Amino acid sequence: MSGIATFTPMPLYISDAAVAKVKGLVEEEGNPDLKLRVFVTGGGCSGFQYGFSFDEVAAEDDTLVEKEGVAVLVDPLSIQYLTGSTVDYEQGLQGSRFTVSNPNAATTCGCGSSFSV
Repeated sequence: MSGIATFTPMPLYISDAAVAKVKGLVEEEGNPDLKLRVFVTGGGCSGFQYGFSFDEVAAEDDTLVEKEGVAVLVDPLSIQYLTGSTVDYEQGLQGSRFTVSNPNAATTCGCGSSFSV
């Protein structure tokens, strides 16, 4: 062993604001099995776009990230684009929405909902 530590990035980071919003939405629905699903699809003005939905069941090959009792799922195709990203929840003049801060994105569109690699 060379004694050099290797760094493996977290598959996905979740901000405190996103955790709070997901907890609130899960409580509103009254379904503690709900998990936030983050995914990437083709389209958007920069080539790919982020999507968010709620899912009760994790697929066998999903990546599961948990923080403070909140579960976030990412499918195997999307995780390759999202590794090291941060899921956040923002409230501002353009409304309220989940966002992704993605260090893998080479370019993003003005609204931040699409990207290219």
